[in-house]
Amino acid sequence: MAVPTVLIPGLACSARLYAGQIAALWRHGPVMVADHTRQDSMAAIAASILAEAPPRFALAGLSMGGYVSFEILRQAPGRVARLALLDTQATPDAPEAGERRRAQIALARQGRMREVVDQLFPNLVHPARVDDRTLLELNYRMAEEVGVEGFVRQQTAIIGRPDSRPDLPRIACPTLVLVGDGDRITPEAKAREMAEAIDGAQLVVIPASGHLSTLEQPEMVTAALEAWAAA
Repeated sequence: MAVPTVLIPGLACSARLYAGQIAALWRHGPVMVADHTRQDSMAAIAASILAEAPPRFALAGLSMGGYVSFEILRQAPGRVARLALLDTQATPDAPEAGERRRAQIALARQGRMREVVDQLFPNLVHPARVDDRTLLELNYRMAEEVGVEGFVRQQTAIIGRPDSRPDLPRIACPTLVLVGDGDRITPEAKAREMAEAIDGAQLVVIPASGHLSTLEQPEMVTAALEAWAAA
C-alpha cells in the first residue's frame, strides 16, 4: 500500500530544495511539501503541518526540516510510518549560534536578505561548490520565496527549539539518517550520534556533498530516499 510522503525543507528553503527527489518519491505515493514559514515555534509549525498532512505518512526533513520532524514525532508519533533525517541534528543551538541567528534576523529586517544568503552559503555547500553561481542563485530564489517574515519566524523557531536527543531512543519507525561528507553545519559525527541512538536506523553518507545534499548530489540522495520509501 502506498504511503504519502511529507517533505519539510530547511531554513530559507522552499520546495525547490526537493526538486530532484519529488518525481521519484511520487512513484511510491502522494508527495506533499510542507509550509514551515508561518509560525515562530517548532510546536506551532509541527501542529500546522499535522493539521494538513495525511492520517499516516512518511516524513523527511532536511536541517530545520529535521528539527520540525522531531517535534512532529513528539506530537503524533503514531502517524509517522517512516522517518528520514537529512543533514540535521538533534542538539539545540549553542549560545553563539543563537547570536548569529539574531544578527541574521536583523539583516533580513533591513532588507538585506541576499547578504544573509551570502553569509550562509559557504557553509551550506561542499568546499568544491563555494563558487557555484548556479547553486547560489537558487539559494537567493528560495530565500525570496520564503520571504523576510517567513525567515524571521523560522529563525525564531530554531533558536527556541528543544534538545531532541532524549527523544531519539523512542523513535520506533524505520529511520534513514543521511548526511553529506562535507557538511560543516551538521557534520557526520552528529548524524552518527543520531543513528546510533535510534534503534535500527540506517546511516548513509553522501560523498562530495555539503549541507544541501538534495541539491548538491540529487541522484545519490534520490536513490537513498527511494530505497527508504520502498522498505
